[in-house]
This record gives sequence, structure tokens and C-alpha cells, in this order.
Amino acid sequence: MPIQTSNIDQLESDSSQHKLERSKTEVHKHNKFLPEEAAKIFDDKIPVHRKLKLLNRIATVKDDGTVEFEIPGDVGAPLDIGPNEFSHGTIEEEPPDVADLQDIPPLQIVMLIVGTRGDVQPFVAIGKRLQDYGHRVRLATHSNFKEFVLTAGLEFFALGGDPKILAGYMVKNKGFLPSGPSEIPVQRNQMKEIIYSLLPACKDPDPESGIPFEAEAIIANPPAYGHTHVAEALKIPIHIFFTMPWTPTSEFPHPLSRVKQQAGYRLSYQIVDSLIWLGIRDMINDLRKKRLKLRPVTYLSGSHASESNVPHGYIWSPHLVPKPKDWGPKVDVVGFCFLDLASNYEPPESLVNWLKAGDKPIYIGFGSLPVQEPAKMTQIIVKALESTGQRGIINKGWGGLGNLEEPKDFVYLLDNCPHDWLFLQCKAVVHHGGAGTTAAGLKAACPTTIIPFFGDQPFWGERVHARGVGPAPIPVEEFSFNKLVEAINFMLDPKVKQSALELAKAMENEDGVEGAVKAFFKHYRPKKAEQESEPEDSTVFSICRCFGCS
Repeated sequence: MPIQTSNIDQLESDSSQHKLERSKTEVHKHNKFLPEEAAKIFDDKIPVHRKLKLLNRIATVKDDGTVEFEIPGDVGAPLDIGPNEFSHGTIEEEPPDVADLQDIPPLQIVMLIVGTRGDVQPFVAIGKRLQDYGHRVRLATHSNFKEFVLTAGLEFFALGGDPKILAGYMVKNKGFLPSGPSEIPVQRNQMKEIIYSLLPACKDPDPESGIPFEAEAIIANPPAYGHTHVAEALKIPIHIFFTMPWTPTSEFPHPLSRVKQQAGYRLSYQIVDSLIWLGIRDMINDLRKKRLKLRPVTYLSGSHASESNVPHGYIWSPHLVPKPKDWGPKVDVVGFCFLDLASNYEPPESLVNWLKAGDKPIYIGFGSLPVQEPAKMTQIIVKALESTGQRGIINKGWGGLGNLEEPKDFVYLLDNCPHDWLFLQCKAVVHHGGAGTTAAGLKAACPTTIIPFFGDQPFWGERVHARGVGPAPIPVEEFSFNKLVEAINFMLDPKVKQSALELAKAMENEDGVEGAVKAFFKHYRPKKAEQESEPEDSTVFSICRCFGCS
């Protein structure tokens, strides 16, 4: 991430020659380091310019925007540069039952959600359930989701940032980290717009009705950077929910990192956390000083050194990814959160007739993600379907897929359709691997091929393959006719279908939405009285808490 110049950050700008190097080729000598070197990054006595040199030695931000580092071969135990905050042997609290939920006084809850449609949709479902229990819910997200949120019956507030620009940036950079200098202004402008819209989302009146709103609790996902700082200023509790792992664990690495040795898995979260923080620190401190009237956060100060009280909930099925053993009582795996869109959906007659005319099709689509070469990808898809004798539904999405030179009777082109209806009509699915789309496919017992673009998508591709319900993921830059044909044949194996049926059966009785609501109230504690009696030292605000990272 870039290091930007500001009055507070002058020291970092003076050290610009030590900015993180980028790999200029896939063949790159990995940096090996000692654990004591990594620990120095978080030592407040070490000058900033030395910390930057250490980060440069330890980690390489590759051209695809992922972070790579290598652990020395003689290190066997998991590396960690701070205490394990969440793996103490504390007995987990029982979640409240339905009767208890109904007795909780009405709250005004704001949801601060950044991302694509797949990121927003689970929170619409959670918000509706909170509303059913008598709470007032405002969902603050990107303006293009306004109709979606309002139609669901929730209040809407527009956050800054353009999701199409964000999605294009993420596809090009494979994550949160810019792949080159030209990408830095795009990323920073989007982040700044988001960060500065968070406080108004928590306390401004409804922009249309003028009805006052004052948040009493915050639910947020990590990319809504600044959420914990706003919660600190307003003295209200915050709960982080996310569809990808953001809490350090020794069971799998951070999805935005590339580290092969298990000894480095836990450290990977802390390294990625630090790199993201380098890119937004000046904006966060500007927000704290000018808008929130809080003291600035010291550079990498106190990271992982004090226990974080921010609870986390992860939106995936424990039958697909069990809760890691080193996540303690502040972390919950609540299950996938589905929003029922199928019951009110009326498919076009042409689609119904096409489905009746032959075998179940294979769905292929990449949702709201922009495709770099849509014509070429469409040609590969059609050729692979024809070669394997399969019918296919191509979702055109934002990527512009499906512009055929001539119509094919074995291909149906689709604009938009609820996955919870559509996937039940399909024998298998091929998609980008967003958590929501992955969940919908698995719930419908569809063998799944994931073509990851960025972020948590490779993680879900690996989990699907490990569970035996799909082939190894095919990174979008490696997408080819031969690989797609192999993937289709893999999914057509009866053993794979049986595994998909077994997983769907195991997930059948899960209610992730109810699980999320119960987790939220299990950890809910009004904060105003606590913080007035025990003020927090902002200068040692943990990096973990800056990002909502446990």
C-alpha cells in the first residue's frame, strides 16, 4: 500500500525510498526472515524508517496485489508477533434464545457495508431479521444498491465510493493492495470517500424523510475502513461480520497472502493488516482529528499488544469451513445468510420453456465483476459446453459475457435471476467464487467450479475443492478451453454430485441469519457508561481494531 504525505506522516514520506518493493516477475526470490525481525515491526521503540525497511525485507507485494513471504525452513511452530487474543480457554457464552431476543429494547442499528451485491445481500437478510425483532435498521452502502435495500423494507443511507470502480480495481489488483503506482490514486480516492461518509451514516437524519437517526450500535464489514474509529467517537458497540477470514489463525493463511508454510499462516494476517494500514493511516488520522475529535493513532503502535474487544461473526457454514480451534469466544461462525428472493420471482416464459426443452444446464456467470476479454471468454464457454455435450446458462452480468456471433440452442443468455431459484434448475455451476454465490450453489447441491478474480474467491475455491464438491479453482488469468472442459467433466462425476448432495443436506437446517442476530446480541454491551469510566488510550489503538481484524 502507498505511504502518503501529511503533517503526521512526514516521517514516512521522508522514508519513501523504503517503500515496499514489488515483484517485477513471477520468478522472484522470496524473502526469508527471523521471527525476531517480524516482532520489531510492532515495537514502538523502533523508528518508522527502520520498520519500513523491515517490512520491505519480510514481504513482497506481487504484481497481482497479493502479499508473499517465506518462513525459514527450520521454523516448525506457528509464528505470531503478538499474544493470541482469542484462543484462551474461555467458556463460550450461550447465545440468547428467541424469547430473550424479543425482550431486548428496540435499538437503532446502522450497518456499514462496502463491496459488491454479494457483500451487501447477507446484511439485507440480517437487517430484515433484526427489524422483525423490533429494531430500527439503517443499511449504509453504495448508492446503486438503494432500490435493493429499500425494496427489502430497510432504511438506506448512501456511503461514498463507486462499486463499479471498486470492483474494477479489485479485479485488476486481485485484492486491497494496488498492483502499481497508477492504481494508488484510484484506491485512495475510493477509500477516502467511504471513510468520510461513515460518521454521517451513523447520525444524520434520513436524507428523504428527515426523520432523526442516532445509531446505538454498529454492524460493519472490514472494508468499511474507519468503522471502529467512528464507534470509539460515538461510544457505541461495534460488531464485525465478514464473508472471508479476517481473524488470525494457524489453520489457513490470510486470503490475500501467499505463504506455503503453515508456520506462517497466523503471521500472514498481521503482515497483510500492516500493509493495508500503511495505505490508509493518514486518512484515518485525518478523520479522527477533524471529524471525530480524537487523538491520532500512533504508527503501528500497540498492534496485537492489547486485547481487542470487537466481536466477529463469519458468514459461512461450519460444515464447509469449521471454526478454527484457535478462535475463541469473541468469534462466531454463524452459517451462510440467505435472502429469500425465489418466492417472489417469476421467470420469463422463454427461460421456463428453454429449461423444459432439455437436460438441466450448467450455469456460468461472474455477477457484477468486470471481465477483461468478454468476447474471448464467451467463445471459450460456448466451445466447452459444445465439446462436453452440455446445455448452459450464461449470465451476462456487468462483464458483458454472452455476445454470440450466432444464437446457439444449447445456450441461454440471462440478464439477472435470483440464484436461490436458478441454481435449483442447474446440474452444476461455474462462477467467480463470491461467498454468497458459493453458498447458493452448495445449498442447491450443485457441484461447483470457481474462477477466482480476487479477494476471498481463491479461498472459497480451495475450500470447495477440499470438500470434494468441485475441481481445483481456475484463476481467471488461467481460464482456458482445456481447463474448463476438465472442470465440467469433474463436476459430472457421480461421486462429486453425491458429495454435493451430502453437504447440502448438512447445511439444510442451518439458519445463518438467526445465528448472526443471536451472535450480535450475545456480545452486545452498551458502551457509553463503560467508556466514560475507563477511557481508552487512542494512541495505542491496535491495528487489529483499525480494520476490525481480531
